[in-house]
Amino acid sequence: MYERMLNKQVVPTIEEMTSYCGVNAELFTMLNQWLSNQYCTLQETVFPYGNHYGWGIAYRSKKKLLCNIFPEDNAFTVMVRLSDRQFASVYGNMQKYTQEYMDHKYPCGDGGWIHYGVKCKEHLEDIMKLLIVKSEQRIWRF
Repeated sequence: MYERMLNKQVVPTIEEMTSYCGVNAELFTMLNQWLSNQYCTLQETVFPYGNHYGWGIAYRSKKKLLCNIFPEDNAFTVMVRLSDRQFASVYGNMQKYTQEYMDHKYPCGDGGWIHYGVKCKEHLEDIMKLLIVKSEQRIWRF
């Protein structure tokens, strides 16, 4: 994990978060735009889960959390929860880097949380695949 935006007293703008991602700012922007356009998500700047997570963006569809993205110095982390079935459905189509995250997820119910560090375009493509699987559950659940 890279250094995060931990000053709780100063609420960063999206531009400041993007800039903080440094060499990966373009990937951060691409993911933000994709989530907004693809899923019509509401974006909320948050300081959730305690002082070690820092500032991030919560993406919600209606009131359901899709993911959190935490800007980091020259990177960013996407935090998302999926079921074991969802992880298994895409496991074979993921890079080894992504499979490691899936293998070491933080267990929760019938699945778990991953804190996925995005540092290149291939990582972005894999996290987008996981978010597609996550969103399909939301679309078809009545």
